[in-house]
Amino acid sequence: MLTLTNVQSADVGALLALIRELAELEKLAHEVVATEDVLRESLFGGPTNAEAVLARVDGTVAGFALYFHNFSTFQGRQGLHLEDLYVRSDFRGQGVGTALLAHVARVAVARHCGRLEWSVLDWNRRAIDFYTGMGARPVAGWSEYRLEGEALAGLAAEPGA
Repeated sequence: MLTLTNVQSADVGALLALIRELAELEKLAHEVVATEDVLRESLFGGPTNAEAVLARVDGTVAGFALYFHNFSTFQGRQGLHLEDLYVRSDFRGQGVGTALLAHVARVAVARHCGRLEWSVLDWNRRAIDFYTGMGARPVAGWSEYRLEGEALAGLAAEPGA
């Protein structure tokens, strides 16, 4: 039986284990610096920065989705950004990913979000096929950019107005 539950403080260890599995799959394990304490603070300490839901099949943790609000100036309303959706390999093809994505879509609709968006690695054909099979389309003409580490700190140190 498939169940979805919002991540609780006691689930943070399981969530971090899934995040590490996802990072291994994406060949990005070296980038994971999150700890249980950091996740617990981000998810439950003060203003909520993100939300997460766990999928369980017959009580066994099968996957997760983690998302947060963003804002579209063109639409003049908030949206949801799906940061990660991951299903353990033993549970793929059983509807777990669909259930997780549908859950996040329901949250977006209930909160009157203008859109739900996410990024996908360009080599992850299975994920791309999964998303396009649900009606999602790539955003033509846009590339994602990121500042982090020294580059972020350097820009922040620039004198401002």
